[in-house]
Amino acid sequence: MRLASYRYENEDTFGIVTDDGLIDLSKRLGPGVRSLKGLIAANRMDQAREIAARVSPDCGLDEISFLPTITGPEKIVCIGVNYVNRNEEYKDGSPLPEFPSVFMRTRESLVGHQHPLIRPPESEQLDYEGEIAVIIGKEGRRIAENRAHEHIAGLSILNEGSIRDWLRHAKFNVTQGKNFEGSGSLGPWMVTADEISDYENLWLTTRVNGEMRQHDTTGNLLFPFRYLICYLSTFMRLKPGDVISTGTPNGAGARFDPPKYLKPGDVVEVEVPGIGTLVNSVIDE
Repeated sequence: MRLASYRYENEDTFGIVTDDGLIDLSKRLGPGVRSLKGLIAANRMDQAREIAARVSPDCGLDEISFLPTITGPEKIVCIGVNYVNRNEEYKDGSPLPEFPSVFMRTRESLVGHQHPLIRPPESEQLDYEGEIAVIIGKEGRRIAENRAHEHIAGLSILNEGSIRDWLRHAKFNVTQGKNFEGSGSLGPWMVTADEISDYENLWLTTRVNGEMRQHDTTGNLLFPFRYLICYLSTFMRLKPGDVISTGTPNGAGARFDPPKYLKPGDVVEVEVPGIGTLVNSVIDE
């Protein structure tokens, strides 16, 4: 089942994505469930599936404006340098990391599918990073790795857009360059966990203006999804609707010579078969 957050007739809502359009769930699940995060927290996926089996779409995909998949996550946790080839890209002879690199993003740093990424006036170094996002479905602390899959509601796609020169403003953190407003995106929707047969065999491809820039499989992750959930839940309580962005493959614009940063008019597509394709153009702020 595909679930999306979107705006329709000037109201923010959420629903089921079908081949023929969208089924609005907010008006069918009662006042207690008004968002996708709320649906996940209320554990009412079975009711949503029952609605999907008997209800026709309320509107077409061309009638709505996509919002970020989870509109109000408590946490957006990002993992850096998590593909084997990505570590090799640094060419500094450093060994593979023993533990994940972790940083946070704000909600305001992400837009939805088909909305433009915003290049700020402070820098021309807006870069793309295609990633798979894990959406947490069940609260937990110190989650065992062999039980981690029980805490996944589903998967989405995140373009973890970065302002490269602002990543180096401080000695030990990248927060500034990762949190410019509207510099990244999350979408187009979430595919529920029951439709994902193998978390370690998902292919991710990023294209800019049709040119393939990134292409790799989660089989090459240094820290797979289950390990990340186990590790992160050691020091933070994971809650329904939390987003874990699991890292980007090699091929980001900064790694070309000369670099291929995004500029106004560019179109970035991040595709994961079985999940979908997240598409965003680029504009100047």
